[in-house]
Amino acid sequence: MNPDPIFPSSIFSINKLDEAEKVAIYRTLIPDWVFDNYGIDRESLTVGGKSVVRFRCPSGSRALEVSVWRQPGERDPMLYFNMVDTFNFQLLVLLVVVNDPEAPRFNIDRDEDGNDTQLGTIARNLHAEERAMQAGLAPGQVRSGLRVFRQSVPVFEQFIANMGHDMFLIEPLAYHNAIVFERYGFNYVRGFREMQRIHQEFQPGGELHMRLDPAKPFRQPDAWRTIRGRSWAIHDGILGHPYTGFQMYKRIGQHAGVSTFPDGTW
Repeated sequence: MNPDPIFPSSIFSINKLDEAEKVAIYRTLIPDWVFDNYGIDRESLTVGGKSVVRFRCPSGSRALEVSVWRQPGERDPMLYFNMVDTFNFQLLVLLVVVNDPEAPRFNIDRDEDGNDTQLGTIARNLHAEERAMQAGLAPGQVRSGLRVFRQSVPVFEQFIANMGHDMFLIEPLAYHNAIVFERYGFNYVRGFREMQRIHQEFQPGGELHMRLDPAKPFRQPDAWRTIRGRSWAIHDGILGHPYTGFQMYKRIGQHAGVSTFPDGTW
């Protein structure tokens, strides 16, 4: 691994730099499709002279948030991620969101009283979630994605390599996230055996398969057959507990070859 000499080895160290230096480093995280497809100026990070990129990286913090909008004033960023240093100086991705700004929006992020649901993890808007599910979305999605994860992973890996690291960590928000990460070469720090158990128990005769119920919209009898169907059932509580405690890692330039849902379709 040949780290770029201008990149410190931690977010904490980068955040201590002056604003121009921080932006010069963090802008390398923005993949080409953002500029090529949406006309964002590569130098100024603006559209029509107005900023559409925000880096939240205060000095003294171990965290970085990057938000990229298609146009100034739009509600949802089309690209968002949140990354932190761990206490043993590893890099951990907490959340990655990619939204198609032209797709219909489903308000799963607010309950019926307008309170934040943390993308359905601390509260739920069942009506909005059912509509989102019927439209083909997965848990935690307010809009459909842009299917650009494959293009974005190498950009992120280069950023990690430039910091002198050979791996990074990520925490899947939902079951379908973990399966997608597997397919892009991630392995498990925590949760591999539980993912194997989930797959086994969704088979006919298994405990989770028997909990499927045609009377429950998020637990339809054929949900076990697909990644998205399983994810909605798990989001709906079919495990008997929240989907938490999972952590994965990716080694730069390597594919782990892990698959806990062989031949699973979306």
